[in-house]
Amino acid sequence: MAVDKNMPILIVDDYKTMLRIIANLLKQIGFNNVDEATDGSMALGKMRERAYGLVISDWNMEPMTGLQLVKEIRADEKLKATPFIMVTAESKTENVVAAKQAGINNYIVKPFNAETLRKKLEAVIGAF
Repeated sequence: MAVDKNMPILIVDDYKTMLRIIANLLKQIGFNNVDEATDGSMALGKMRERAYGLVISDWNMEPMTGLQLVKEIRADEKLKATPFIMVTAESKTENVVAAKQAGINNYIVKPFNAETLRKKLEAVIGAF
């Protein structure tokens, strides 16, 4: 089954510039239906109002981190199946392990480009 490039994607980052960069990279690879949230709790609120096909979230945010966000999503019956990609500047093994244990589907280390994002998306949602 082909991936729907019109599926809604939620990007979460407390840094507006990073939101813009990720949105632009998604546009480059054909995804235009993008919503933004500036922290985990805002993202959770949006997810409870609308179904998203994918969440791409930064790790380090206040007051709710990306790790806390994925734990909340995985604990919620309605949201737990939502694919989740974590974005971070940290590439420490223990962080990757903690994120995998919390239920992320994939992990991207900053900085990254459209090709890296495409590969991670394909690994999570399938070829497009």
